[in-house]
Amino acid sequence: MNNRILNPVLALVFIFLLPACNHAQQESLQSTSTVPELKQDTASDQIFLSITGDTLYPVVQTEKEWRAQLTDAEFNVLREAGTERAFTGEFWDNKKKGIYTCAACGLPLFDSATKFKSGTGWPSYYQPIKKENVKEIVDTSYGMRRVEVVCARCGGHLGHVFEDGPKPTGLRYCLNSVSLDFVPKEK
Repeated sequence: MNNRILNPVLALVFIFLLPACNHAQQESLQSTSTVPELKQDTASDQIFLSITGDTLYPVVQTEKEWRAQLTDAEFNVLREAGTERAFTGEFWDNKKKGIYTCAACGLPLFDSATKFKSGTGWPSYYQPIKKENVKEIVDTSYGMRRVEVVCARCGGHLGHVFEDGPKPTGLRYCLNSVSLDFVPKEK
C-alpha cells in the first residue's frame, strides 16, 4: 500500500524538479556567454550543451580522416579556416526555405528564416538555430580583431560574426557556403 502512494508522489516530485534543473542550466549557460580568447589548441574534445540539456558530443577525427571525408575546398575552409571568394559560393543568394547544416558533421546551424541579403557575397544570418550549436572565438589573425564562428560539434570554421546585422539581434553571421549543406523544407 505504501508503494502505491510513494511511487506517484516520487513521479510528481521528479516532474516538478526537472524543469527547475533545466531552468538553472539555461541561466548558467546564459551567464557564461562571454567570447573566449583564441587558443592554439581549440580543444575539440570539449562537450557543449544545448539549451534543452541535450549533450553535443564532439566529432573528433584525424586530419587524414577529415581529408578523406571533405572536398579540398571544404577542408580548406572547415579545417584550415580558409575563406571562399565573395559571390562564388552556392548559398550566398539561395532563397529557398530550409535548414543550413554543418558540411562536416551535419549539425543544424541556421534556418533560412533568419537569412538576409547583406550585400557581402556570403550567406548571412542574424541568429543561429540554437546559440549552443555554434561557438564564437576571438580571432586576431591578419592584424584584425574579429569573432570567428565554428561548429560546436566538430569545430569546423564557418565564418565570422559582426555587430552590423538587422533587427532583432543586430548580428551578421557571415559564413562560407562551402562550410554548409542545405536541407530544403518539405512542402
